[in-house]
Amino acid sequence: MTVHLSSAGTGQEYVVPEATVTVKIGAEHTGTEYELLEIDAPRGPGGPPETEPWSKAYYVLQGRVLVQAGDDGYDLGPGSSISIPAGTANTFSVLTPTAKLLTFRVTVVQS
Repeated sequence: MTVHLSSAGTGQEYVVPEATVTVKIGAEHTGTEYELLEIDAPRGPGGPPETEPWSKAYYVLQGRVLVQAGDDGYDLGPGSSISIPAGTANTFSVLTPTAKLLTFRVTVVQS
């Protein structure tokens, strides 16, 4: 691993139907231990719930999102965060005109 700096406005950007995702710190910079993604999304549902083999966390920077984790929904505003254990079905919906959030996900799966 080496030091990696990601300044404002930089990072590999991916446009998916429900959001623009910018990789701020990629797995290649952390020895595949974790990733940090910035998500800019318009109002509406995210993708269908996903069940992943890694833990993740959301931290809301702007707007409001409803995070679905398992059978429960969590309304998050700016400054709110949530952690989701590996193997938990999850997705989010944006409740305001737009939202910006960070997603931290552990990419090393322990066997």
